[in-house]
Amino acid sequence: MRKELFYPSEDGEARLLLLISAFSKGDKCLEGRTKLAKLDFLLRYPSFLCRALEIRGAGKYVLSKIVYEEDIETKMVRYRYGPWDPAYYALLGRLIGKRLITPIPFKGGIGFKVTNKGLLIAGELSESLGWAEVAERIKMLKSKFDVTGTTLTKFIYNNFPEVVSASWGEKL
Repeated sequence: MRKELFYPSEDGEARLLLLISAFSKGDKCLEGRTKLAKLDFLLRYPSFLCRALEIRGAGKYVLSKIVYEEDIETKMVRYRYGPWDPAYYALLGRLIGKRLITPIPFKGGIGFKVTNKGLLIAGELSESLGWAEVAERIKMLKSKFDVTGTTLTKFIYNNFPEVVSASWGEKL
């Protein structure tokens, strides 16, 4: 079996920039890759996001705003702590290299914070036609899932058995 390569993309950079921007307001940073990966999983898979929001008690109005499109970009894979995209390291490195985000140490590891330049670009992206739906989903995530990466991992393990039962490296 041929191993598939995972390459970073501009769409992946934009999506992560929007996520980090939303979760790093004021003095806060998005705390760690685990939290980033779990939020990105819910963002990339609208059917899981809808189920997650129902579990968290979102109303029918909120749920009706979710557009069920094809999965965003490439598929994630099942990894040790749940959904993961092997391109994260390259994507985060590119965002850091472009000075759109900065790594921030916190008690549990390394978090990420949007820079002023990144905030400006994230604002422009979120208002553009191509990214407005993604920005709307991120607002939903922020309102219901601004918790630790560990809490998000437990939530996914407890509520999405099809993700947990997938073999390591299997596409989700």
